[in-house]
Amino acid sequence: MIQEAYIVAATRTPIGKAPKGILRNTRPDDLLADILKAALAQVPTLDPQSVEDVIVGCAMPEGPQGLNVARIGLLMAGLPNTVGGITINRFCASGLSAIAMAADRIKVGEADVMIAAGVESMSMVPMMGNSPSLSPQVFTHDENVAIAYGMGLTAENVANQWQISRDAQDEFAMQSHKKALAAQAAGEFSKEITPLNVLLKRPNLATGQVDVKTQSMTSDEGPRADTSIEALAKLKAVFANKGSVTAGNSSQMSDGAGALILVSEKALKTYGLTPLAKFKSFAVKGVPPEIMGIGPKEAIPAALKHAGLTMNDLDWIELNEAFAAQALAVMKDLDLDPSKVNPLGGAIALGHPLGATGAIRSATVVHALQRRNLKHGMVTMCVGTGMGAAGVFERV
Repeated sequence: MIQEAYIVAATRTPIGKAPKGILRNTRPDDLLADILKAALAQVPTLDPQSVEDVIVGCAMPEGPQGLNVARIGLLMAGLPNTVGGITINRFCASGLSAIAMAADRIKVGEADVMIAAGVESMSMVPMMGNSPSLSPQVFTHDENVAIAYGMGLTAENVANQWQISRDAQDEFAMQSHKKALAAQAAGEFSKEITPLNVLLKRPNLATGQVDVKTQSMTSDEGPRADTSIEALAKLKAVFANKGSVTAGNSSQMSDGAGALILVSEKALKTYGLTPLAKFKSFAVKGVPPEIMGIGPKEAIPAALKHAGLTMNDLDWIELNEAFAAQALAVMKDLDLDPSKVNPLGGAIALGHPLGATGAIRSATVVHALQRRNLKHGMVTMCVGTGMGAAGVFERV
C-alpha cells in the first residue's frame, strides 16, 4: 500500500551572490548544518533519533562540499550518529531529486521520517568543478558532442529554435527583478528564510590583526533595484557571436542551502506534527543535450500525469530561470499562465545555487501555498546534459 509523504518543515538560507557575496567564505557544510538545524527547530516534538536518512542534493560534490557532505553536515548539525546521509547529483535538479527520493522511501513504507536538502557554494567550487574531464568519445562521436556544449550555448540554441527575441529575454529578466523586489518589500519570503549570522574576517593592516565581525543576513542578495531595460540592453552576448543570451538575462551564480522534513501519517500522529503539504509526484525526462533548457516541457506533463492532475490544477509554478530564453520557450510550448509562473521572481533575480535550487524553491512553493491558501504547486527546472525535472506539491 502506497503511503502519503507529508512535508512538516521547509526552510532555506538567504541566497548569496557568488563569488563576491556575503557567503563567499562560508563553507557549504556549515551552510548545510545551519539549515538542517533550522528545519529541525520547526518541529521541536520530532525525535531526531527517528530520522531514517538525510538525502542532500549537490551539483558539484567535491572540494569543501565533497566527502559526502550530507553525512558531514548532519553530524555538524547535531543529529545522532545513527542517522544516515547520502549526497546525490542530478545537477540543477539535485535538490528536487533529493525530495523525491525521500518521499519514495516513505511512500513504500521503508521510512517514517526523512530529511531532504540541497546545498551549493559556487563561490568555493566553480561551475564545472575543479578538474572537469569528459570522455574522448564525447568529442569523437557527433551524436554525443552536444554533451560538451556550455549551457549558455544551449540557451542560444533554444532562443533560435523557439524564436525568443533578445527584447523578450531582457523584459523577462526585468520582470524577475521587479517581482523579487516587490516580494522582499512585502515580506513574502520571511516564513521560508532562516536568517544567517555570517562571520566576516578582514586583515587590519594598521594593527597587524584580523578583524572579525558578525553580519546578519536576512534576505537574498540578488535582486537589483537599479536594473532597467536600458541597462540590460547594453549588455553584450557572452556565449555566441551575435547571440542574445547575456549575463543580465541568465541566472546568477549563487551560494545557498534549503531543507525539508518529510514524514509518514504514522509519524504525524506519533509526534503531533502539523503537515504543510504533501509531495504528490515527480518526473524526470531527457531531451537532446543541445537544447537542454527545454527539459521542463517534457517533465511537467509527466509529473502532472503521475499526480492525476492537469495544467489547470496548478496554482503556482516555480520554473527555474536558468536562462530567460529557456523559461520563455517552456512557457510558450506548454501555454503556461504567466501569472502563475514565478510570482515572486526567479533565478535571474534571486539566484541559482545549482544543486540547492530544487530544495530552495520547494520551500518557496510550500510556504506560498500556505500563505495564499492555494492547492497545488510545482517546482521544475532544466538539467545539464539534456534533462528536465518536475515535482508536484499539494497543500494540506
